[in-house]
Amino acid sequence: MQSKQELSLEGIRALLKASDELEFGDQKREEIYQWVDQTLRQQRYQELGRAGRGLVRSYIRTMTGLSRAQVTRLITRYLEGEPVKPKQYRRRRFPTLYTRADTELLASVDEAHETLSGPATQKILQRECYDFGDRRYQRLARISVGHLYRLRRTAAYRQRRVVYQPTRTTQVSIGETTGAATRRPARIPAGGHGASGRLGWSQGCLSHQCRG
Repeated sequence: MQSKQELSLEGIRALLKASDELEFGDQKREEIYQWVDQTLRQQRYQELGRAGRGLVRSYIRTMTGLSRAQVTRLITRYLEGEPVKPKQYRRRRFPTLYTRADTELLASVDEAHETLSGPATQKILQRECYDFGDRRYQRLARISVGHLYRLRRTAAYRQRRVVYQPTRTTQVSIGETTGAATRRPARIPAGGHGASGRLGWSQGCLSHQCRG
């Protein structure tokens, strides 16, 4: 998409009438923006009247396939004196308030106090700075509880302090029977009789050797 010769407004009007018969190939974003900038400069867009500006707008939309809002944004950028080119995306980076040394210092405090709650740790950091005058805690003394927990989740904190959880032993009683037999009550014969229902010798009956 290159304008090898400058078109007049009449040439642009004639081109728009025949636009249904034109086919435009895919162009890169940088090439499209460069062509728009070149066209606006060639047509001296800032000097045109309302009708001429509308014609140039339609021309740009037809040639590029951009939406009305996109064309308006590019023309506004041109009128403000800015170059018409794609803006590079910049990832927003938040300022670093706490250094790696601060994170490691927090890890050492948690190690000494066995990782207390956020508010309790915050009080310790403030006492170290304001009561004991330790300048290493100047930034940590102003840390919020929420940011304190975020520092605990960082890789620098985990590398500095690795907490090992010891294996818990389970006590098993040896020699105790836990089967169903210990829970089953002893069966007692009904009426104190044996299987035959006869009275035993201890209940007053004589044995067969003592019978008359």
